[in-house]
This record gives sequence, C-alpha cells and structure tokens, in this order.
Amino acid sequence: MTESNADSFNEQPVFAAALFPHRSLGRRGFKVLLILSGAVCFLYGMFFIATGAWPIGFFFGLDFALLYGAFWLNYRSGRAREEITVSRTDVSVRKFAPSGRMVEHHFNPFWTRFLVRRHQEIGILSMHIFGEGRRTDIGSFLNPDDRESFAKAFKGALATVKQRI
Repeated sequence: MTESNADSFNEQPVFAAALFPHRSLGRRGFKVLLILSGAVCFLYGMFFIATGAWPIGFFFGLDFALLYGAFWLNYRSGRAREEITVSRTDVSVRKFAPSGRMVEHHFNPFWTRFLVRRHQEIGILSMHIFGEGRRTDIGSFLNPDDRESFAKAFKGALATVKQRI
C-alpha cells in the first residue's frame, strides 16, 4: 500500500453518528395544536369579554401567547445536534448549539476513553469522552434507549480502531 493510500485508509471514518434531540410533536401536529387552542382561547375570551369579565378574556390571550412561546423555545432547542466520527487517526465530536454555533473536539483514538455512568433502574445517566487531559459529554439529550444503542456502537467503533491491522 502506498503512503497516500494508507493515509486515506486511516482517515476514512469507521463510525459516524448524528445525534438529534427527539421531539414528540411534529410541525403538522404543532400547527393543529395551535389552531385548536387558539380557537378555544379566542371563543372563551370573547365570551368573557362580552359578559363584562374582560380581564379573563385578556388572560385567555396571555395563555395562548405563553403556549406558543413554550413550543417555540422547545423547537428552537431541538435544533441542537452532535456529530461524532471515529477514524483510525481521530475521534471528532462536533456540537451544534440551537443558535448554530459549533464547537469541535478532537481526540487521539488510542488515548480516548469512553466513560458511561449508569443507574441500575434508569440506565445510562451520562456519557463522556476523555483523553489527553480533555473531556466532553455526548448525547445528553438522548432518551435512555438511544443512549444504550449509541454507547454500544461507539464502544465497538473504538475497539475496532484500537486493534492492530
């Protein structure tokens, strides 16, 4: 194998994962929820305004605005993601904040350790990659089942990379 072929072989990812937070309500469901709750708040708000209890009508509008704001914040936080790749020469963790800001961590795969904190009843509480005096957490927004499957796959990828050819 020539030197350039060996370099490209070592740089090829053995493992790549993109982690996204789960959102149980899709965009279409969100629109339906807003239309239904908006209609209910508007109807009851108008009823109370018409009967002379205008402060209650105001609070129905405030309720709707708070519901919209809570879902807006929820979907905004759902834009966070992590991209993890493992090759024979590098373990790369790219973290994207909801604002779009990206932080990248690189580790030497031969010095990289994968730490998983578990609870007997709950399962995996946290996952950390550390090596060479640096550490980063990964998958903090994943549900327990996704954490288990990711941890298993990532451990396997690290073990594969650390083996000699």
